[in-house]
Amino acid sequence: MGPQTERILISAPNKSGEVFVREVMRMKLPFALLVNNKAERDKYKEIGAKDWILLDTIDQSTWSLPDFPVGKVFLFETSQTLCCRYIQICRTWTAKPIYVITQARHPRLIYKGLGAAYVIHTHSNEVSFLTETL
Repeated sequence: MGPQTERILISAPNKSGEVFVREVMRMKLPFALLVNNKAERDKYKEIGAKDWILLDTIDQSTWSLPDFPVGKVFLFETSQTLCCRYIQICRTWTAKPIYVITQARHPRLIYKGLGAAYVIHTHSNEVSFLTETL
């Protein structure tokens, strides 16, 4: 058996994230979803996502390295606190870029200081430009 394929890791709790997940699925790229609740996991199961990491952001014992190599990470922000925690966790899993996509006006230095390579501010659900990074 050869080495496992690196997967894109996506946290997509909002409409922009869902649009991005659907685009990644259309492109048939290997990915996994990062979710912190069963409702979000079930939502993406319904649209055909097969792999996810259900993570309890409070319980550090659930932060173990996934069973697959993690490539680029895309975090669609809905909560600054949750996004910061995801960056902290994901940075230990990969040296590849972490992208934070946000509609908020939080200072980008917070995310960059935690390890995000890119902080992208958008007010649109049109995020297909992100596929160019893949």
